[in-house]
Amino acid sequence: MYDMDGVYDVSEQERRRRRYFRRRRRNGPGRAGGVAAVVAAAVLAGVFAAPASSAAETSASTQEALDAVVEGGVPGAVATAQRGRDTWFGRAGTADLRTGAPPRAEDRYRAGSLTKTFVATVMLQLESAGRLSLDDSVDHWLPGLVRGNGHDGRRITLRQLLNHTSGIYSYTEDPDFRRRAFSTEFLAHRHDTWTPRRIVRLAMSHRPDFAPGDGWHYSDTNYTLAGMVIEKATGRSYAHEIERRVLRPLHLDATTLPGTESRMPRPSVRHYSKLTGGLGGPGGPGSPTYDVTDLNPSLAGAGGEIVSTSGDLNRFYRALLSGKLLKPRQLDEMTTTVPIDAHGNAYGLGLFRMKTSCGDLWGHNGLIQGSFSYSLATRDGRHALSMNLNGDWADPASPVRVVEAEFCGAQATPSTTPSTTAGR
Repeated sequence: MYDMDGVYDVSEQERRRRRYFRRRRRNGPGRAGGVAAVVAAAVLAGVFAAPASSAAETSASTQEALDAVVEGGVPGAVATAQRGRDTWFGRAGTADLRTGAPPRAEDRYRAGSLTKTFVATVMLQLESAGRLSLDDSVDHWLPGLVRGNGHDGRRITLRQLLNHTSGIYSYTEDPDFRRRAFSTEFLAHRHDTWTPRRIVRLAMSHRPDFAPGDGWHYSDTNYTLAGMVIEKATGRSYAHEIERRVLRPLHLDATTLPGTESRMPRPSVRHYSKLTGGLGGPGGPGSPTYDVTDLNPSLAGAGGEIVSTSGDLNRFYRALLSGKLLKPRQLDEMTTTVPIDAHGNAYGLGLFRMKTSCGDLWGHNGLIQGSFSYSLATRDGRHALSMNLNGDWADPASPVRVVEAEFCGAQATPSTTPSTTAGR
């Protein structure tokens, strides 16, 4: 399944199997082409294509939870769930406040920190190929870059970057950055380019959160550095390596890493923010809503620039967790976690383990201007859910209730919300 460079190889047999199922999906129930009325009924009722009553009951609960998110004030929400070969799509609200158009399954959105799982996957593939070791120091690959105010890249390993135990200050917590990125000043700076070195310099102007390995704190700077290490190890950008090693092999044709391109590819939802100084939480009664769809994603970079769809994200996390992208040793490393809160949630390498009322799920969330995303799956990858809210002021617990409805048929309590929603 892998070539000598650790890249997943799709065999001809697998290609034939995929062509068969693509034809089957085109011609069978659940897609347009003679069954439009069935599809419309399934979307409105929130029903899986699967004949099992438990699947129908679950997807009805998921749709109800999705509706509740929009009733809470977010413009729109979209979710795609996959259970085995069965796919369900749900939507609520609008993808565009100007037109009132509903969200569509094919709409792209900014998925924020879900980018981190892609970056960590490439890093682990490079380890598998012998190109680097997770025990290498940051300074080994980026000499002298992580220095100042108590930071020392000679004492920080690549593993500590990926699991957020490095102690490196997160540049997204810098007050000046937050003002430019998350207040109304963003409107004047939305097209600014942030280079990785500029980001690291900003982080180095602050003290670290703790000594390397002595704690856990979500830091977007960690993944800026991880992207730089990938480029140093391969001679190509992390975006190029993600495309070569993940997007092409899995045929994630709707997923892109836009770099400095501000415009969203079509089709896509519009993204909205209150720009009240931070992401997450309400903007206050009567606070204005801003269209922040166009932005230069270099402000998030390797920590959060990716654009995708719920279908593509499900395919990625299912492939990852079922062992199609990483060898067993690397997947074991990725799912070796450190605790992040008192509720049993934990973080591995670019992947968090989320406690629910019916067991553990694996994936990531993403929060970037105007967009709040979740992608989670069971450990075997058989059951997955990816969703997006096109407003960044949602209660962080609201998407967790959608997750609980999908996987457990229940409503979550806010205490189960993972602690990674502060990241981008």
